Amino acid sequence: MKIGKRLVSGNQPPLIIAELGINHGGCIKTAKKMVDAAANSGCECIKHQTHLVDDEMTEHAKSVKPPNADNSIWEIISESSLTMDEEIELKTYTENLGLIYISTPFSRSAANFLYEIGVPAFKIGSGELDNLLLLEHVANFGLPIIMSTGMHSFESITRSVEILERSRISYALLECTSEYPAKPESIRLSSISELKQMFPRAVIGFSDHSLGPAMSIAATALGAKIIERHFTDTKYRSGPDIICSMDPSELRYLRDKTAEVHAAMNSTRERSETESAVYKFARSSIVADKNLRVGQKITSIDIWARRPGTGEIPGYEFQKVIGKTLKHNILKNTQLSWQDFTD
Repeated sequence: MKIGKRLVSGNQPPLIIAELGINHGGCIKTAKKMVDAAANSGCECIKHQTHLVDDEMTEHAKSVKPPNADNSIWEIISESSLTMDEEIELKTYTENLGLIYISTPFSRSAANFLYEIGVPAFKIGSGELDNLLLLEHVANFGLPIIMSTGMHSFESITRSVEILERSRISYALLECTSEYPAKPESIRLSSISELKQMFPRAVIGFSDHSLGPAMSIAATALGAKIIERHFTDTKYRSGPDIICSMDPSELRYLRDKTAEVHAAMNSTRERSETESAVYKFARSSIVADKNLRVGQKITSIDIWARRPGTGEIPGYEFQKVIGKTLKHNILKNTQLSWQDFTD
């Protein structure tokens, strides 16, 4: 799939997405500081959350509290959202720094707004995966969709994927555990391989809510092409997602290490130039294991294999030496060559 000018494929290092979410607390200045910090750490893509509360929730949301918060979801989102004008400002600011800007719409009006301001792709959160009405609406725009799969069974994911397949858009599925933070024993890294097998047309990635970079690096080794993590410019800020957010140093580390894993995953089984130099001393050569006489026919007790590997006959060709007749005397531990034999 392609997001803006960024190709997401096995030939490229994973796309690292820095999820601002609501970490900025509804402050555009703070949001810009976070974008600056991500850009300075080598980030390619910023993800936001677009909340238009009146179209997103009903009054019942005022009495529902998320497990990782003290206030209702209505209060949290109302206090942490940017206005439409502020989001346009943030998108422009992000793109002027050369970064990709995408967002998650939590309502129909948010999806319409994001399409109108020209996002190159949509992110669908785990909570919206089975909101098939919203998913169909977003898919009709024809843009790539990145969808997290936390809390959902393969049956539920399949229903949503059918919508994406019918729309003939490129899409990615991110393995995800919707805990904040996610404990290692709750993370299903094995699902990365299962998603690849079940949905061969999808780009597979990992949305990571764990503490530290270990799970994202492991996911890269399992073939994840997108890594998404919450991001903050400093962990001293408050907010429900700060605890599982990476800071600038961790973002840079994650970018560098996933690129290294990608390079290692794409190297072929060939001896490198450096390995060839090592191989010259590391392998063995066939040598005389005792003083040998001219005319002697070689048996297995007459030879051995010892370092370095600079001799003409490598250790693995010892059987070709057995039964050959010597042209001249050979001292113990002398490397043998084919010219030492009459036949």
